[in-house]
Amino acid sequence: MWEAIRRWFDPADLRSVGEPPDYRFSLANERTFLAWLRTGLALVGGGLAAAQFLPPLPLTHLREVIAVALLLLGGAVAVRAVDHWARTERAIRLGQELPASRFPAILALAVGAGAVLLVVAVLVRAVGEP
Repeated sequence: MWEAIRRWFDPADLRSVGEPPDYRFSLANERTFLAWLRTGLALVGGGLAAAQFLPPLPLTHLREVIAVALLLLGGAVAVRAVDHWARTERAIRLGQELPASRFPAILALAVGAGAVLLVVAVLVRAVGEP
C-alpha cells in the first residue's frame, strides 16, 4: 500500500516503466482522473451544504449523518481517483489490460442509498407537519 502511495508522488518512477504511450491515452486517463476529482469535490460541496443549509430533520442527527457521509465519500472518491489514475497509467505504459474496479458500482450504490435516505427524511417531515 505504501509503495502505491509513494508512486502517486513520484512521476519519474511512473515514467521508468514500460514504453511511452500514445499521448492521447495518457490525456484521456488524465481527463478521467479530473472527472473523478470533480465528482469528489461535488460530494464535499454537498456535504458542506447539507451541514450548513439543511433544516433540522425529524430524525435526530440525520442532517449530520448525511453531511459526514457526503464528506467522507468525497474524500474517498478523490483518493480513489489518484490511485486509479496511477494504476491505469502504469498499465497503459506496460501494454497491460486496464485495471478493473468495483468502485464505480460502490459509489453508485452509496449515492442511491443516500437518495433513498433523503426521500425517507422528506416523507417523514411531510407526514409530521400539520
